[in-house]
Amino acid sequence: METLSRLLAQSQRIMPTNLLSRLWGRFARTSASRHAIRPFARAFDIAVSEAEMGIDQYPTLNAFFTRRLKPGARPVDDDPDVLVSPVDGSVSQAGICEQDRLVQIKGSYYDLFGLLREGSMVRRFENGTYLTLYLSPQDYHRIHAPCDLHITDLSYMPGALLPVNPPSVRWNPGLYTQNERIILYADSIFGPMAVILVGANCVGSISLTFHDFRTNRFGRGPMRLNFEDPVNVNKADELGAFEMGSTVILLFVPERVKLEYAKEGAPVRMGQRIASTFKEV
Repeated sequence: METLSRLLAQSQRIMPTNLLSRLWGRFARTSASRHAIRPFARAFDIAVSEAEMGIDQYPTLNAFFTRRLKPGARPVDDDPDVLVSPVDGSVSQAGICEQDRLVQIKGSYYDLFGLLREGSMVRRFENGTYLTLYLSPQDYHRIHAPCDLHITDLSYMPGALLPVNPPSVRWNPGLYTQNERIILYADSIFGPMAVILVGANCVGSISLTFHDFRTNRFGRGPMRLNFEDPVNVNKADELGAFEMGSTVILLFVPERVKLEYAKEGAPVRMGQRIASTFKEV
């Protein structure tokens, strides 16, 4: 079974995952896709009772997949010294960068330069704290601010759209440095930080709430936007949405946050406390 899992995960490298994801995204936005909503919800045991609308009110599968939740469905820890999860998902990896290396899975690493592709940002986050959160198809797929943010820059890196599920993360070294991603750089009470939205197979697009930029567009190259006036976003405000399962990576400068989570693999919910300000004893 382990050999089969490895072969299936690595076979994705030779498949046209970007094209397949765009085609999936187009289908999911058609009215015909609404007939797939109920089977999809049953297959992934989605908590439809939390959605802001009844399941039959969604006109397309994409509208259901990017659904908002009922008010109050996700209580938010409002302590200003607490950082909350920006998404529903599970803790994939977390810890301190070994200079410029992050753990992808036990025994496998990737580097900050491969992830960010900017030397100045690599130096900023060397030896810093990171947290990787995986979203499965079952999860709520809107992304929220983990704290009050002053977004100063947006960086886009085109790339592959390999799956980011556990077998793929295990058997595809440097996965997060290969996949398409949006990197939001921001200032906060936790110091400079980065919120990295990683695309994945069948992610028709990653959309942002505060900007009209969308990913997975044919021919689009690397891009960097520097906001003359920072975009101010309050804690738990919406940042954007994944149009299928994916991953969020949070990066912090050294000695500014203390991670607080149960264990790797632990489920988290948007608004749940996951870190606090670092205080010297």
